[in-house]
Amino acid sequence: MGFNLCIDQGNSRTKIAVFNPEGEIMDCWLYRSQEFRANDIDKFFAAYPQIESSIISSVINIEPAIVNTLNKKSKKFVLFDHNTPVPIEKHYAPTLGQDRLAAAVGASQLYPDSNLLVIDSGTAITYDFVSAEKGFMGGNIAPGLKMRLKALRYFTGKLPKVETTQKQIVPLFADNTKDAMIAGAVNGICFEIEGYIKELSQKVDDLKVIITGGNATTYHHKLNSDTIFQKNLVLLGLNTILNYNKNS
Repeated sequence: MGFNLCIDQGNSRTKIAVFNPEGEIMDCWLYRSQEFRANDIDKFFAAYPQIESSIISSVINIEPAIVNTLNKKSKKFVLFDHNTPVPIEKHYAPTLGQDRLAAAVGASQLYPDSNLLVIDSGTAITYDFVSAEKGFMGGNIAPGLKMRLKALRYFTGKLPKVETTQKQIVPLFADNTKDAMIAGAVNGICFEIEGYIKELSQKVDDLKVIITGGNATTYHHKLNSDTIFQKNLVLLGLNTILNYNKNS
């Protein structure tokens, strides 16, 4: 069996990984989504001639040249959309984002037979529930950290533009305007996450909470609830979906 090339194109960043037949990540690359081009794909195949199959998931419009290049270079190519077969049941409209579904598949692959709350924190934050019977039961979408900070700046007259880092210490209450904006956004998200965990834990047994995404580490260490951080959850899900389609 050859290697798999998996591409997760988000609103801000595009993540690429090469998986060996054992499901281990051999290499990763990270691009700004608006800067990812078809000629970048040649580099992956040059670095790993063992690549035989590929899959791409995107929440933005994919450049046709990217699809054509992947299709040309791969023995098996999957353009992941709502028609693509997946190894879990979907109880959701066809509008479900492919990144959310891939994360759910990845979590189900890691923790089979468990009820799962999958939290993906990127430009937006998604909360999705996967039942122990491997059914995608639905979820919610909320503004991410940068979106909340930009909204405070955009919709007010005097609040400043602020930036935050994942390692920044965030107090419960701040003593200046910039820190108050950051603390309000970060703590608000943490309380939001804790609320979902508490509510869902009262409804189902054996709940595991999986958190992923570019901003996940900002909140992970501040949460009181037990959560599992998985850096490459969407890519793992894409690899699982690719293998599922190859085998079927």
